[in-house]
Amino acid sequence: MIVEFSVVDTKDFTIEHLFDSPENQDLIANFQATNDAAGLEDYLKIQSVEDEENNCSRTYLVKDALSGELVAYFSLRTGLITIQVQDDSFDSVPAIELANFAINKRYKDSHPEAQKLGFYTFKKFVLPIVQRMSVYVGVNALYIYALPEEKLIEHYHTMGFSRLPEHQEKFVQRHVKPKYDEGCIFMYQVI
Repeated sequence: MIVEFSVVDTKDFTIEHLFDSPENQDLIANFQATNDAAGLEDYLKIQSVEDEENNCSRTYLVKDALSGELVAYFSLRTGLITIQVQDDSFDSVPAIELANFAINKRYKDSHPEAQKLGFYTFKKFVLPIVQRMSVYVGVNALYIYALPEEKLIEHYHTMGFSRLPEHQEKFVQRHVKPKYDEGCIFMYQVI
């Protein structure tokens, strides 16, 4: 049985899976990540298709409902948070990773009236998908490895993410964090 996760489009924006429309490949080729986040741009252009085909993640495109322009993208995948609860005792929490999340600089520059695109994308698209998935699969948290920039960390705080206590954050950095997220800050929120 295939379960469809329908996410409601908004008045201004729509959401599509990476492979839903043939024109998505052209939109992806012209995507430019804000804040010169080359890794996020490269992921969408180079790695996202392979991760889709290997069932490692799902990538979604947020588009302008009127113009069809690519506004943002994000990738989700299942994961597990392992936290240290005592000196040598650990606990695992089923979770979903917001593995990639970026706004299209070209869209943002050509639409200065569009404000808080990241916050909007998160609240209207990312969170509803995660909440819907939690109905079908045991999930307790959503997490992200944020670039270590204070402004970005604060932005994720406003979206409901928190950092672990310092001793647990050090444990995650030493034992759990994937190599590709080297130097990033682990943040999470309870679903």
